[in-house]
Amino acid sequence: MTDSAAPGPPADWQLHADRCVLLDGFHALKHALRFGAEVPLAVTSDRAGALALADELAPDLRGALAGSLTEVSHEAYASLVARPHPTAVAALAVRPSRAKGLEALARMPRRAPVVVLDQPRNLGNAGAVIRLAAGFGATGVVTTGTLDPWHPTVVRGGAGLHFATVVERLGVGELPPGPVFALDPDGEDIRGLKLPDDALLAFGSERSGLSPELRARADHLVALPMRPQVSSYNLATSVAMTLYHWSATGGAPQVP
Repeated sequence: MTDSAAPGPPADWQLHADRCVLLDGFHALKHALRFGAEVPLAVTSDRAGALALADELAPDLRGALAGSLTEVSHEAYASLVARPHPTAVAALAVRPSRAKGLEALARMPRRAPVVVLDQPRNLGNAGAVIRLAAGFGATGVVTTGTLDPWHPTVVRGGAGLHFATVVERLGVGELPPGPVFALDPDGEDIRGLKLPDDALLAFGSERSGLSPELRARADHLVALPMRPQVSSYNLATSVAMTLYHWSATGGAPQVP
C-alpha cells in the first residue's frame, strides 16, 4: 500500500455491488466482519484514521482491516455513497443466504424470539430495531409489507448488525412457527407476562398499528405501560422495552 490515495474508485466496485449490500462507515464494517460477513471490497479516504479506530475500538480486527482497506481519494469515496460517513469508510458485503435464513427462523425449539415488524415505514427505525435485536440475541427480524429490510439506509441504521441475526421480509402467512405476541394498546399489560423464547414479537407501524392480517394471526395482544393521553412510543423504543422484558424474565442473552 502506498501513501498516496488512488484517484478513482476501485474498478471492480460495481461488479461486486450487484450482489452485495453497502456497509456505510467503520462501525458497520466492524460488526459485519465480527459476525462472519464475506467482504470482497472495503475502501477509505483516510486509511490511517480507520486503522487508528481499529486500534481503539476493534483490535481483534486490526490485522484484517489493514489487509483489506484500500485507500482512495475523498472524491472517489464520496462517489460511492449517498452521504459520506464521518469515518470515511465504505465496504461491500455479500448478503447472507435467504434459504439459510429461513431455515434458521423455522428451526424449533428457539432459544430467543423473532421480532416481526408489521408493515414498517421508517427505514432508520427498522435499522435501529435490527441493531437492538442483534444486541439482545434475538433469532431474527422479519418485516412484512413493502419496506426492504436490506435497503442501504436500513443497513446504515443497523450498523452492520444485519450479519449478527437473521433479517428477512415475509408475508403474514409465511411467518415462522411460534406463538404471536402482538403489541397493542388494548392488550394485556406486559408486566404480568413471561414471554416465551419461541415467541414472535409483533409490532405495528406507529401511524396505523397492527394490520388486520397480523392481528388475526396473533395469539396474544400485549400492551406496554403508557401514561394516559400519550398516543404511542417510537417503534425502536417499543421493541427495546419488549426485548428487555423478555430478557429480564429469564431470556437474557449469554454474555461472555
